[in-house]
Amino acid sequence: MARPGTNDRSDGADDSRPVVSNYLLISGLYTLSTSVIWGVNTLFLLDAGLDILEVFIANAVFTGSMAVFEIPTGVLADTRGRRASFLLSVVIVCVGTLGYVAVSWMGGGLLLFCLMSVVLGLGYTFYSGAVEAWLVDALQATGYSGQLDHVFAQGATVSGAAMLLGSIAGGLLGSIDLSIPYLTRSGLLAVVYGIAFFTMRDLGFTARAKTLREMPGEMRRIARISITYGWNTRPVKLLMMAALVQSIVMAWGFYAWQPYFLDLLGRDLTWVAGIIAALIALATIVGNSVVEWASRFCGKRTTLLLWAAGIQTVAIVCVGLVSSFPLAVAFYLLAMASMGVWGPVRQAYMHGSIPSEQRASVISFDSLISSSGSVVGQVGLARLAQLQALAAGYVVGGITTVLVMPIVLSLRHLGENTDVIVGEAGKRGACAAQGIPRVASLDTDAPVPVPKG
Repeated sequence: MARPGTNDRSDGADDSRPVVSNYLLISGLYTLSTSVIWGVNTLFLLDAGLDILEVFIANAVFTGSMAVFEIPTGVLADTRGRRASFLLSVVIVCVGTLGYVAVSWMGGGLLLFCLMSVVLGLGYTFYSGAVEAWLVDALQATGYSGQLDHVFAQGATVSGAAMLLGSIAGGLLGSIDLSIPYLTRSGLLAVVYGIAFFTMRDLGFTARAKTLREMPGEMRRIARISITYGWNTRPVKLLMMAALVQSIVMAWGFYAWQPYFLDLLGRDLTWVAGIIAALIALATIVGNSVVEWASRFCGKRTTLLLWAAGIQTVAIVCVGLVSSFPLAVAFYLLAMASMGVWGPVRQAYMHGSIPSEQRASVISFDSLISSSGSVVGQVGLARLAQLQALAAGYVVGGITTVLVMPIVLSLRHLGENTDVIVGEAGKRGACAAQGIPRVASLDTDAPVPVPKG
């Protein structure tokens, strides 16, 4: 593994521009292709003959398979390379997407949809962590000296815009036939594969060939690394715990709003679901844009996390309490905007606490933890919704997110250097000016964080 900042580096910021551009292009196109079905997925499964509980069982199988495959697929990203992992992800997700359509056309039931959900879960685990690790390693290798939060926020903004376009297109195409968005996604993924094949290069990372016989031992090693630099590193552990709590309601809530909002509207209009999905993307973009603006006034990431978590809790509970379609949509969009703030800030804090060599593995382990919470939330809240109403799921799920607040406060009390946001050109934020030590997310001379606890 090349030492960060010593390989493929020449001019500093100029060398990092192609890396950022490629990251934005790839993440944007990938999100565009996947988001075509996001606004109609639940409606598609209901139309295929599943009831509401079966829909969430199929989704929970998808999430659970992600948890199972996270560590094994993390081995590939940390040995063969992040590029190879991403390309494999595109191929497998494409196969799983076409499988969904095939099962629907054959009149298949829950079992076959669960099987295709496993394929999709496997595909997404090859993606999770790989692109982020590729970006951070490449930025270090090319001497990037800017703020990592801003790059992640840009990426989230581009992805949000892609989701905006994809969701609207998916809703319109779904109005014709609910299987068309899935076929469109498969075609777009083929385009993504071609672009990534020629634009992604593993900078700052040296591939390590492993034979099939060595893989079990490598997986055990990766698991130990994930625990050492993940669960046993207190800041990372707290971030994972917060994500675990949030994931209980977020995955369920994203799939539940499609039938819930149409029920509040009183009309079965598929294109409306596409518009709402696009508004969700727009709300996320707004949240992403708040990150850079807010970081000018306060230099602690935990401040932004606390505000985002608090707003999210209130908004999600209100989604379930109101009986008005416009109000429910507005509160849900507010919750998504808060997640647009939470995501990039949490990513930057996480990456600032993980050594480069273990980055992909720890991020995959983080996804495993979140997926575990999503499985519990989707099955539990779906059962609650079946017994009572979808609104009850939002109220109960929103209340559970209150637990995020004390977790973030514990993170704040650690006083980690990574909690400090450094503005452009090394300037301190307003809070940092009050005696908080300077630290940069991608300072290549910074020491590797030592696991605590």
